[in-house]
Amino acid sequence: MTNDYRSRITSADEALAVVQSGQRVYIHNGCAEPIELVKALTRRGQALQDVEVTHMATMGIADYSLPEYEGHFRVNALFIGGNVRRAVQEGRADYTPIFLGEIEELFRSGALPLDVALLQCTPPDPYGYMSLGPSIDLSLTVAQVARHVLVEINDQMPRTLGDSFLHVSRVDAFIETSHPLSEYPRHQITDQHRAIARNIAGLIPDGATIQTGIGGIPDATLALLGNHKDLGIHSEMVPDGAIELIKAGVINGERKSLHPNKVITAFVLGTKPLFDFIDNNPIFEFHPTAYCNDPFIIAQNHGMVAINAAIEVDLTGQVCSDSMGQAMYSGIGGQVDFLRGSARSKGGVPIIALPSTAKNGAVSRIVPRLQPGAGVVTSRGDVHYVVTEHGVAYLHGKTLRQRVEALIPIADPKFRAELEEFAVKSKLLGADRSTVPV
Repeated sequence: MTNDYRSRITSADEALAVVQSGQRVYIHNGCAEPIELVKALTRRGQALQDVEVTHMATMGIADYSLPEYEGHFRVNALFIGGNVRRAVQEGRADYTPIFLGEIEELFRSGALPLDVALLQCTPPDPYGYMSLGPSIDLSLTVAQVARHVLVEINDQMPRTLGDSFLHVSRVDAFIETSHPLSEYPRHQITDQHRAIARNIAGLIPDGATIQTGIGGIPDATLALLGNHKDLGIHSEMVPDGAIELIKAGVINGERKSLHPNKVITAFVLGTKPLFDFIDNNPIFEFHPTAYCNDPFIIAQNHGMVAINAAIEVDLTGQVCSDSMGQAMYSGIGGQVDFLRGSARSKGGVPIIALPSTAKNGAVSRIVPRLQPGAGVVTSRGDVHYVVTEHGVAYLHGKTLRQRVEALIPIADPKFRAELEEFAVKSKLLGADRSTVPV
C-alpha cells in the first residue's frame, strides 16, 4: 500500500493545479500548516478568481490574504489568527462566528462544501497510515469529505496517537518536504498574569481535569500547579506549559472519570520541545474537535475546570472575547463549549479570566457596557466565575445587583468609583453606595 502512494508524489505546483476558480480550499490549522503547499497555492493566485480559503488560526504564512491577491483569494476565517487579522478588519476577508465543536458538521452536511484540502502529515507507516501530527482538530473530518486531498509529507512532523491517522488511499497527491513546523511562541508571563493565576489556582482542586486557552494567564496558571496532585487534561488545545507538569507526574489523569490516564486534546500550539514531547507519547490521545469540544462529552469529566479569556466583561456578566468593539480579533473558539461542559460537570468550575485593565492600565476591562459593536460570546447566563488579579467574582444564580456588587471589587481600584456611579444611574444599584467597597 505504501508503494502505491509513491506513484502520487509530485511537485507542489503540479499538485495545486487541481485548484480552480470559484472553489473552496481548506488549510490545515495551527502549527501543522503545510507551508510548501500554501506557497504553491499563493503562486497560483494570479491565475485564479474568487477562491475561498478557509481555516482556523494558522501559525505560518498567509500571503494569500495580502491586498495584491484581492479578487483572487478571499479568506473565510473560522477563528482569526494574527496572520489574517488585518485582512478581516479591512474587509478583504470574512469571519464565520461559530462554536468550535460545530464546525465539522458544516463540512459534513454540505453547508460548507470543500473542494480541496491542503494537509501536512508524517510519512506513512508500513500499513499506509499517516499521522496529522499536532493538529487533528477539523482536519481529519476535512480529509474525509473534501473532493481533493493534497498532503505535504514532512519527516519532521511528530507522530501523534489517538483518532489522528489518515490512510494514503484517501489522498490524491503528495509532496515530500523536510522542514521545522511553524511554532507558536510562548507568551511573556507578567506579574499581573501571576496574580490572576494565583486566584485561579485556588479554584482548582486535586484530581481536577483542566482545560486552558492560550496566552500568559494559562501559562502562569500551569506554572503554579506543581504542588497539585493527580490532575488531568481534557482540552481543545495543549500548550508548552503542560510538559513539566506531565513529566513531574502532576498531570497523570489517574482520577479522570472519562479517558483516565490520558491527555485528551484536538491540537497543540507551541514550540519544538512540545512537538518532540508529543511524538509517539502514549499519554496523549488526539481527537477531532467535534468530540473534544462537545459539551456533553466535556461534562462527563468530574471536576472539570475550564479556564478561558475575555477582552471585556460588563457589569451584568456579559463576556466579549472575539472583538474589540466592531474590530474582529479572534473568534468564538471553544470558550462556550467548555464553559457549558464544565458547568454541567460534577464539581465543575467554569472560569473567565482577564486582567482588570488594558493599555498599560489606562482602560478598565470590567466595563459599564460592552464597546459599541462588541459581540457577546458568552452570555451572562453562562458565566460562573470571573477572575482578575484583584480577586474572584461568582455570578451564577445572582441578581444583576449582586453581580455588580461582585464585579466592582475585582476591577482596578481607580475605576471602581465610576463603575459604581454608572450602576447607580442605571438603577443596577440603589442610591446607597455603601454596598460596594471602593
